[in-house]
Amino acid sequence: MATVPQRPQSAAGPSAGVSSLGLHRKLEIDAVLTVLRHDGLIVEADALKVRADARSARGKMELHPLALIASQKLINPRDGKPLSLEVLTQWLADKAKLPYLKIDPMKIDAAAVTQVISQAYAQRYRILPVAVSPGQVTIATCEPFDTRWLADLGHILRREIHRVVVNPVDLNRYLAEFYGVQRSIQKANDAKLDVHDGRGILNFEQLLELGKSGDIGADDRHVVHIVDWLLQYAFDQRASDIHLEPRRDTSPIRFRIDGVMHKVFELPTPVMTAVTARVKILGRMDLAEKRRPQDGRIKTRSGEGREVELRLSTMPTAFGEKVVLRIFDPDIVVKEFRQLGFSMDEEILWRSLVERPHGIVLVTGPTGSGKTTTLYSTLKHLATPDINVCTVEDPIEMVSPEFNQMQVQAGIGLDFATGVRTLLRQDPDIIMIGEIRDLETAQMAVQASLTGHLVLSTLHTNDAPTAVTRLLDLGAPHYLIQSTLTGVVAQRLIRTLCPHCKVETALDVRAWDALVHRWRVLAPERVYGPKGCLECRNTGFLGRTGIYEMMRISPSIRQMITATMDLAKLSETALVDGMRPLRVSAAAQVARGLTTIAEVVGVLPPIE
Repeated sequence: MATVPQRPQSAAGPSAGVSSLGLHRKLEIDAVLTVLRHDGLIVEADALKVRADARSARGKMELHPLALIASQKLINPRDGKPLSLEVLTQWLADKAKLPYLKIDPMKIDAAAVTQVISQAYAQRYRILPVAVSPGQVTIATCEPFDTRWLADLGHILRREIHRVVVNPVDLNRYLAEFYGVQRSIQKANDAKLDVHDGRGILNFEQLLELGKSGDIGADDRHVVHIVDWLLQYAFDQRASDIHLEPRRDTSPIRFRIDGVMHKVFELPTPVMTAVTARVKILGRMDLAEKRRPQDGRIKTRSGEGREVELRLSTMPTAFGEKVVLRIFDPDIVVKEFRQLGFSMDEEILWRSLVERPHGIVLVTGPTGSGKTTTLYSTLKHLATPDINVCTVEDPIEMVSPEFNQMQVQAGIGLDFATGVRTLLRQDPDIIMIGEIRDLETAQMAVQASLTGHLVLSTLHTNDAPTAVTRLLDLGAPHYLIQSTLTGVVAQRLIRTLCPHCKVETALDVRAWDALVHRWRVLAPERVYGPKGCLECRNTGFLGRTGIYEMMRISPSIRQMITATMDLAKLSETALVDGMRPLRVSAAAQVARGLTTIAEVVGVLPPIE
């Protein structure tokens, strides 16, 4: 449900003091410009220019007056800031004495609001229900002075009507989206869906053009529309994962955004089954096999020409197949080192580790800690035309033309160790192993390093020093680890404060002392906390960054790597040699004003 601030209002409409904007009718450009000029938001020269453009555009397209004015990119003479559509919409809401709302589609129950009024009626009066409860309906409008529908709708619905003002672009977009998707869901629910099997496609990567149906049966067009809309919706909301979760009657769809799960939609379970089938077809998965987990991938191109890859995973559950689509946006996955959250010192150290001709560099951390982003960004940096970069992955996270990528195929005996053995005969300079899981893979990684190759790989450990004991536990000889291991980086992802609304707060000294623990880190003069705005969906956080624990294998650490190594002593030596623990890296991000103490404490490993 959408939550909006309530302001006293009368069903009879706005006050007479704004009658120049036109009671009981739609806004006109001349009247809007007159009031804006009177309020000092635009100057006379700008008003004349907008009027001229409005006359030339008349008859070609029907633009809302606010959209037309915002398109001129004028400057507010009061504060020197752009006169954006949101600023103009807030001004209009104040004039109408109504609450202003920025539509957040993730907080609107599209299935419920589209049942309130028909799409034709909504389009006629440029209104859109955004919240429904037993005694009240909240209606969004971009024409707050056109109240011809208000009395009739209140009489028909027999519920209290609350009006809010939204910008016309959002209203037109979501009016079409909500009703269009609900119509497709209804049609798909009523139709006898017949989805075909796409196993005949042999190429590894197939490009899906969003909005284009492709080779499908006529009855499938509604499901195609739902899937296209769902993918575009996830891209717009910056989701990293899409979860399709079947249940008995209605099946939820959830997005993971900045590491936090959000329920965004519900589908009837028969429609969810059809959507799952469509996704499996696009991922070239076995449509008939519903008892075993499967993996697949989709490459999409949105209407704006942006290419995004998705990795698919299915899992049989009590009510059908659960599907998770992990989104790999090249603009997000591949970043410069500084964009990953590296400090200047961390970047220098990381470059010194990965720009060597040989050795093993490990990236460790739990699932979802950003290891893939770090490795791909590093490989992009290293993959120059005179370097041969080869990878063996399970699965290939993101197809990149700069690398030679091999997919592990356990069913035919192509595991990580076999893959590395093959890569060694491919004249590589750099080898990336998706994960070191067993002794054979560890031995092949060591062999690759000994023969003069740089090897990058991942492990699942909580901190950097533990990676050494993990290799020993797998059975790798200590003297080979001594000879080949160059460095280990442990990392986590933390949410960053929204730069548009973060506010300065008082430092909680006790929380700061608990964060830095026994390390001497000066408390920052300023710290910031979340507030919430339109840009961050009122969460106070926008995006994520990394915190790092970088351990370079110094001569003193190398000497300590033995079959009976003491992990505690190794950790102490690493700290003496300059390793900054995750807590210190996290404290530095707090001191920079990028995040909060509470946020980093939630992802740090416990103090032992």
